[in-house]
Amino acid sequence: MDRVLKNPARLPLYLDPACPADKDDLDDLYTRLNRREYVHPDPLEFLYRYDDPRDREIVGLLSASLAYGRVAQILKSVESVLRPMGSSPFDFVLAASEVAVARALRGFKHRFTGGDEIVRMLAGIKRIVTEYGSLEACFKAHLGPDDTTVLPALGRFVEVLGCETACGSMFVPSPSRGSACKRLNLFLRWMVRRDDVDPGVWTGISPAMLIVPLDVHMHRIGRAMGLTARGQADMRTALEVTASFRKICADDPVRYDFSLTRLGILG
Repeated sequence: MDRVLKNPARLPLYLDPACPADKDDLDDLYTRLNRREYVHPDPLEFLYRYDDPRDREIVGLLSASLAYGRVAQILKSVESVLRPMGSSPFDFVLAASEVAVARALRGFKHRFTGGDEIVRMLAGIKRIVTEYGSLEACFKAHLGPDDTTVLPALGRFVEVLGCETACGSMFVPSPSRGSACKRLNLFLRWMVRRDDVDPGVWTGISPAMLIVPLDVHMHRIGRAMGLTARGQADMRTALEVTASFRKICADDPVRYDFSLTRLGILG
């Protein structure tokens, strides 16, 4: 999803490299902007429709994966994918055949993503749910005891999902190729963190392991704040920005992601 600073020439103090942000600054921003009323328009809002964690994690993966391009089109596209699934996407995924899913999504198009990519993702989700019981159980099964971030498990999760090659790296990127995996890390933020904005669907994964969902706009914010000097918005930069935030908030380095991105959206 495009997260644009409307007037980057007039940055607030949080983004002024001459006045580096500290925890008090960022906590103040978090208090003011990390609120449910500021979520719209954001595909995260689709998760609030569902109470069952099994539904929320599927909706979250679909919504985050489509979170690129104009926000109005993102919301429209996510809505059109969820509509055929009825009140329980989990039940739909388990019960519907691939042919039935393809029929339900015939004609779907979101920029570079067509209905075939969604069908393959749902087939991968069905395989995971059948084998592990949930996306959460699958992800946690691939977390190593010595992992300090979610990165190794994320790479294995993409492999198990099994649609990176079929769907193309644009839709389901793999961190093994150096991608910042912004949308997958956004999905993990929604799943793991729990506050007024992030629903925290999953348990047993520490927010300290999360990686900042880095796109070109968050990259620009990170450079302006002196969190990174790297010029490329890739996974190395995402890890560097995350490490910088970890020095400010060790147990929750992604805590400020939503409120920082609201700066531009809210003007």
